[in-house]
Amino acid sequence: MEIAVINDKQIPLTQLDPAYLDRGTYFGDGVYEVVRSYDGRIFALDDHLARFARSMREIQITGLDLDHVRKTIRSAFAQAEIPNARIYFHVTRGSERREHAPSPDLAPNFFLTVTEIGDCSARKAAGVKVATYPDIRWKRCDIKSLNLLPNVMARMEAKKKGCDEAILVDEKGDITEGAGSAFFMIDASNRHLITRPLGREILPSITRRIVEQIAPAAGLTVIERTITPRQAKKADELFLAVTTTDITGITHFDEHPIANATPGPYTKALAAEFQKLVKTQTS
Repeated sequence: MEIAVINDKQIPLTQLDPAYLDRGTYFGDGVYEVVRSYDGRIFALDDHLARFARSMREIQITGLDLDHVRKTIRSAFAQAEIPNARIYFHVTRGSERREHAPSPDLAPNFFLTVTEIGDCSARKAAGVKVATYPDIRWKRCDIKSLNLLPNVMARMEAKKKGCDEAILVDEKGDITEGAGSAFFMIDASNRHLITRPLGREILPSITRRIVEQIAPAAGLTVIERTITPRQAKKADELFLAVTTTDITGITHFDEHPIANATPGPYTKALAAEFQKLVKTQTS
């Protein structure tokens, strides 16, 4: 008889809940998104769903209706009644016995949670510390896949150093992005906002795109080019951009203080412009 063991409990394999046979567990065979709300209104949902759809296409997951996903998100958010929420959702290729090549026409599995985002105002006011870590991820980082073990390892090492985020550095010595965030540098003298160009090496971050959109209102011109850790240490300002906390200034880079070790004026200006946009683009 074929059996399965869940912790210390043995059961016949035929009685195993299909959730334990999810290809997301076996292979990270799926994609995900994170959306947030501000004061009871969801921000940039269409943008996140478009990226979700692209990620599914790239790894050839089919059978999930995007309109149904949208309705599920709104229904769960309304039921949760959490004004400032993190809405996480993912889809995997489905559940079946472990084989690398999936069965044809496998039904996908969808999963969603709505949880509260705590008050991060103090953290944003103080800024965060970051540490570099080798970028050992797979070569399709433009897909928001469930394969996040390298990101987990990077964040763990950053935490050991008393830092909030890991900044990933590729084999050429250039910064790609944060383990869970987009990375920006500001050249105040030239009023340049600098970030790495889009490509397979980084995620097409929704918050990154919005930051570039609002940069002119903060008096900045966007320059897309690679940045080295050495350049970052000498920057006038650095900051992270991510869905759950939008714009957060960096005070220390590999223990090196950035400017006066507080979020700079352009970072604050961008954060203010971002909040203006939030008020007009939530639904």
